[in-house]
Amino acid sequence: MAFDITPVWKQVTPELKTELLAFWERNNALGNAAQAAQRADQAVCVSRDDNGELCGVGTAVVRVLPRLRQPMYYYRQFFAEAQRGQRQTKPFAMRAKQVLQEYNAALPAPEALGLLVELESKLLATHYKRAHAPEIGFTFIGYSPRGLQLHVSYFEGAVLLPPVPLRRRAGAGARRH
Repeated sequence: MAFDITPVWKQVTPELKTELLAFWERNNALGNAAQAAQRADQAVCVSRDDNGELCGVGTAVVRVLPRLRQPMYYYRQFFAEAQRGQRQTKPFAMRAKQVLQEYNAALPAPEALGLLVELESKLLATHYKRAHAPEIGFTFIGYSPRGLQLHVSYFEGAVLLPPVPLRRRAGAGARRH
């Protein structure tokens, strides 16, 4: 079952936002309405089935992992249950990456170096066992605090930015005895 992938980055209309909120609610994807509303504004691409119904979405937000100290798009994608297992994960992620790369290339200075993905799907985590998957350009970089695999995919020609300063935790400056 194939579907169309439509870029919507920085172009989420009120109608699409309403549709995304209904899609997530219908699929029990996000329990918090405020979080869902915020995430809808972060949509990169959406997909529709043969009936024109929303069946997938990819979202991104700039994050800095303390270990990397570089801005990356924390990328998530979600498909309706009927779309899962249809081998659409890679093409959808690659299209979203292309959209974000083109957006960054048009900026005076890049806001991110690529995509950061936390594999929440146990099926995907068992499928991606290689440290580097050249066919999709993702590289394993460790585990998240939630114990999930983290992978990055850098934009073509990405150049390191000055390291983002680390935030000091309260009491971090105290000497240990």
